[in-house]
Parts: sequence; C-alpha cells; structure tokens
Amino acid sequence: MISRRDAPQWVKEAGRAATRAGGRLTSGTRVLPGFLMVGTQRGGTTSLFRALAAHPAVVQPNFHKGVHYFDVNYSRGFGWYRGHFPVRTRAERRVAAAMPDARPLAFESAGYYMHHPLAPERIARDLPDVKLIALLRDPVIRAYSAHKHELARGFETEPFERALDLEAERLAGEVEKIKADPAYVSHGHRHHSYVDRGQYAEQIGRLFELFGRDRVHVAYAEDFFAEPEPCYDAILEFLGLPPWRPESFERHNARPGSPLPDQLHRRLAGHYAPWDDKLAALLGDEPAWRRRAR
Repeated sequence: MISRRDAPQWVKEAGRAATRAGGRLTSGTRVLPGFLMVGTQRGGTTSLFRALAAHPAVVQPNFHKGVHYFDVNYSRGFGWYRGHFPVRTRAERRVAAAMPDARPLAFESAGYYMHHPLAPERIARDLPDVKLIALLRDPVIRAYSAHKHELARGFETEPFERALDLEAERLAGEVEKIKADPAYVSHGHRHHSYVDRGQYAEQIGRLFELFGRDRVHVAYAEDFFAEPEPCYDAILEFLGLPPWRPESFERHNARPGSPLPDQLHRRLAGHYAPWDDKLAALLGDEPAWRRRAR
C-alpha cells in the first residue's frame, strides 16, 4: 500500500479536494487543534511535525502538514478550516486502539503563523484554549536556508546578497496593506522576509501577550537535531501527552548548497546581535545557537 506521504502529487491533490468538499459539510463533527506549530519557516518544523504526528495520541490534518488558514486562507471561513481535520469519533477510535487511556490531540503546522501580522490574533480569537510551539533556529542560517528554499520554489530570482539589499524595499508598506485588507496576501512578506522573520523577540513577545507564557513553548532546532529526546520529551510534557518516542528522529527538507559566505554571515550576525539579546532577556536564557557556540 502506498503511504499518504509517498503518494503521487495528483493523488494528494485529489484527496485534498475531496477532503475540503466533504469537510465543509461535516465540519461540526470534526476535531479542532489542541496545539499549533507556529514557526519558524526553515526552522526544522517538518522534522518535528513528523515526530509529533507519529505519537499515537496525536491527530494531524487530512493530507496536510499545515492548512495555512490563519495566515493566507482566513477568508474561507472557520468551517473550511475545521473540515481539514478528522471526524472526532474516528479519531477517538484510532487513538483508543493504540493508547487506550489517551484522547486525541489534533494539531497542524504553518511556519508563517508566527510572522504574519494578523495570524496570532486570529488564532487567539478562534482557538482560545490552544497551545503553541515555536521552533526557532539561528536566524543567520535560517535566512540563508529560506533564500535557497524560495529559489527552489521559483518565488525568488535574485542571489542572496541582492535579496538582502532588496528586502526593505520589497516589504515597504506590506504589513499596513495586510492589516488594512485581511484578504490581502502579500507575496513579498510571505516569500522575501529573510531578515525580518529572524527578529524573533518581537514575535515571541506578541505570542506571550496574547496567549500567556504557559501556553507557548519555545524550542530550538539546534537542540532538537543535536539531542532530540529531551527536546521531544519536554514538548510532550508541555502538551500533556503520555510519554512516548518514535523509533528514530529523522531530519527532513534539508537543502544542500554552498556555505554562506563569511562577509554575509558577519553582516547578518551583526544585525541580529541586539535581537538575540532581546530574545535572551525575554526567555531568561541564551538562544541555543549562542549557547552551543561557546
């Protein structure tokens, strides 16, 4: 049998279309997420998503990693969103068969949620009890990885240094447009925010204000890839899930390429130094990329 992950693209698209159509009609019978992975893009979220989705009590969307409802699909309505998740009775039966004392906990992951100007407020309003996981990565390396990602997807044509030079111009006024028109989807803000996305302190601070510190768990890609077990265990404890581990922790979606030139690394590291200071003050500890560099 072909797994959902290995199915041809046309099969996946057909399945998604059927899910969306049927989901709208049965949205009231479906589970809602108990937690969301909200970022960051190119921060190891796919690897963590798959490790969490493997937990016997965890339920993921049908045919999706992330629905992208709270950022770019909000105009479709809450019924459309809920329709992406499994029917509650089926989820309960599946979880009970694997872990009798557990109840299903649904989730999704969208790396743009944390950075989008309106998404956190929408999440707080529509999912008032949800918990959030923010997986952060060295913002210098994240920016370079994001550029390679956008190049590969055809959303970027400029070399990295030129893209950095263009970022302020590309993003000028985009946040204001998004806030003025909630249906507006900004190509530049979504695909060309290489530096801006890595200014984590303001994003995490906003999540703390909206959800409270006890409902936001900040983890680091550097810790997860170096020592996944304690990182994973801490997330399960945060979510109130029974202890469990997958057979192995795999790394997904890594993009090979040339190393970041030293002069660009210095440029970005200098830019992020005060932001990393703010993040350390906010969290009461050094970010993992600083801690592990000692």
